[in-house]
Amino acid sequence: MDGPLDTRKYVSILKDLVEEGHEVSMTIVGSSMAPFLRHESDKIFFAAPDGPLKKGDMVFYQRANGRFVMHRIAKVQADSYYMVGDAQTEIEGPLNREQIFAKITKVERKGKMLTEGDFSWSFFQGPWLWVRPLRPLILKVYGWIRR
Repeated sequence: MDGPLDTRKYVSILKDLVEEGHEVSMTIVGSSMAPFLRHESDKIFFAAPDGPLKKGDMVFYQRANGRFVMHRIAKVQADSYYMVGDAQTEIEGPLNREQIFAKITKVERKGKMLTEGDFSWSFFQGPWLWVRPLRPLILKVYGWIRR
């Protein structure tokens, strides 16, 4: 049996494919993009950005330490980008455009495709960004209601 998958190597291969012009996909691992994306359930599809990046876009980028991250753009200033996960309140940045190598184009959830313009996509792209400081409280109440 082989050892565990090295995520950095795996995403590095996907990054190379994106840079060659391919759209690629992977299953989400991690919870920083919850509640929009679900750990080990949802599959994201991504490709090289085909236009300007804007607030609310979900993108893949590489941090200065080499780690790959997929988060949402919280703010754009000139050539600087600031990121935040949907489950987070702290904004990361500034990042430069060269660190961003892909934009999420669609999400597959339980056999259904979600794309920009769908209600849930639009909600997390807009209103969810506005309530960033209140996210912990909102998620706590949501979890309490779901019980």
